[in-house]
Amino acid sequence: MEELAHTWWVYLIRGVCAILFGLVAIIWPGITLFVLVTVFGAYAIVNGIFELFSSGRGGSRGWTIFSGVGSILIGLLVLFWPGITALILLLLIASWAVVVGILEVIAAIMLRRAVEGEWMFIVSGVLAVLFGILLFLWPATGALAIAWLIGAMALVYGISLLALAFRVRGIGSYGPSGRPHPA
Repeated sequence: MEELAHTWWVYLIRGVCAILFGLVAIIWPGITLFVLVTVFGAYAIVNGIFELFSSGRGGSRGWTIFSGVGSILIGLLVLFWPGITALILLLLIASWAVVVGILEVIAAIMLRRAVEGEWMFIVSGVLAVLFGILLFLWPATGALAIAWLIGAMALVYGISLLALAFRVRGIGSYGPSGRPHPA
């Protein structure tokens, strides 16, 4: 606990950064999506380069080269067509929501005799399907909503880190019992 108290400021900085990121994501959701896609593209390229670099270091050399080249190509595609990448990601999320929702409804129907309150599974499954359908129908609005959700999560996370920072800072001067440390 004493170690945490000495580094309380790290949690404070992380919390402030998360809050700032959350505000940017909410205020400028389009930029947020563009930056997320761009960072992923850059990461894929760097990952591919390092994959190629390590291809001479044992293992399956052919597979490592294939993986590295593939990663670089995907990264370049993402950087050259960020809008398509964001749309594909959104469509994957929409597809996932529809599939998961359908599976939840099926599971609820199959478990209705064994589980009490199966209607909650049905409701959550139907909501997931509706969410997926709405993303398919209005992808631009769905992309904004996802950016806003990311922003909201970052705000909540940042606020919790600030609370943790001040709580841990207090432990350093008073100890976990709430009494001052002996001199």
